[in-house]
Amino acid sequence: MKTLPGSHEPTLQALLDGMRDGLWRSTDLLDACFSSIDSKDNPAARVYTKRFDRTARAEAAAADRLKAGGVPPGELAGLPIALKALFDVAGEITHSGSRGWQAPASQDALIVSRLRRAGAVITGHTNMTEFAYSGLGLNPHYGTPDNPLAPGRIPGGSSSGAAVAVAQGMAAGAIGSDTGGSVRIPAAFCGLVGFKPSQQRIPRDGTFPLSDSLDSIGPIARSVDCCARLDAVLSGRSCQPLAPAGVRGMRFVVPSDYMLDNMDETVARAFSRSLKSLRDAGASIIEAPAPVLSAIPELMEGGGFTAAESYFVHRQWLAEHGELYDPRVRSRMERGAAISAADYLDLCRRRQQRKQQADQWLRDYDGLLAPTVPIVPPRFDEVAQEEDYARLNLLVLRNPTVANMLDLCALSLPNHTPDELPSGLMLVGRNGNDRELLRQAAALEALMEQTP
Repeated sequence: MKTLPGSHEPTLQALLDGMRDGLWRSTDLLDACFSSIDSKDNPAARVYTKRFDRTARAEAAAADRLKAGGVPPGELAGLPIALKALFDVAGEITHSGSRGWQAPASQDALIVSRLRRAGAVITGHTNMTEFAYSGLGLNPHYGTPDNPLAPGRIPGGSSSGAAVAVAQGMAAGAIGSDTGGSVRIPAAFCGLVGFKPSQQRIPRDGTFPLSDSLDSIGPIARSVDCCARLDAVLSGRSCQPLAPAGVRGMRFVVPSDYMLDNMDETVARAFSRSLKSLRDAGASIIEAPAPVLSAIPELMEGGGFTAAESYFVHRQWLAEHGELYDPRVRSRMERGAAISAADYLDLCRRRQQRKQQADQWLRDYDGLLAPTVPIVPPRFDEVAQEEDYARLNLLVLRNPTVANMLDLCALSLPNHTPDELPSGLMLVGRNGNDRELLRQAAALEALMEQTP
């Protein structure tokens, strides 16, 4: 079996249905994923930095035996799921895209334990920007995987390998982290769905941190329902059927400033098409200025939370082993040395005020809509020079960072046509409104699929 069975782009539900009906086994799904890795993964630009062959085959065989014995399966029974390389897996090195970390983890991260209890088959660790510090996905240590939809262009990051693994049939779903869009950016660039929950929804125990204030954990998969299933397991909730909300009568706000600046032509066309589909379906689209968003840049001055908090984590290693770091990552972390304790506490205070303002503003709407990223995936040669890398990294991160900085939940949906470069439509909701946002996103997804 060379590819995942079922449809050309099988959802988790389709794969589970096939196993239930005896059309294939968990071991067949795993073989298909490993076959795709063998044929498509480039050692010089890796999708997987480590495959977990021995444990994955044991998990898949156990899932098949349990099914044969009539034992009720878990919510993800037998599904091959990939992990970004910053989640602890017992006995494996949590390298976080670096070359410096050597000690294997003593136990699974909490989310990995939850995935295993649900019957997931953990396929391996996927590539990422070193220590998750970039939205572009580049990694000089392991290489950067090519964009599966637009060869010669970046896959987005920092969860680059996670998205490419799903897009290339190397996993049925993947788990990433999102500090400023690192789930949603690669999802948008690779034609997938990426969900960033409210930060407190999913525990981060056993996850290597970038910014404790901003880090969230979320899934990348083929559909909103796939992400909802993975989210339920990751958050320790029961997996209930996702009933799409009705589009008619919904009220969405589109910021007329900040998040619409510097859109390229392809993204602008796709976004306009998506808004028209929603209006035609009976939704109200209110374009309005968003004063709270104008404060986001000031919260990021000097590197903001990410620089301060990553420097706190890495300062000793930077002093002793700085030569092992990607220079682009190292220079950004070292900005944190210039942020004083007083400046950091003031930053925390100002962020709290902006979070309250954003929550109050969004109460009048069902959600906020914007392009996930205002540009299509840049070509590799467009990010080769440091000046271009820095400029495009900031632009790629700009829109998705809003949800992290204001502690909101958000999801990216593909909204490009087959003849266009990939782009995403981002839906943002209030903190704690995750399940409703998933229901709304399912309705938008169905509408996008009908749009010519």
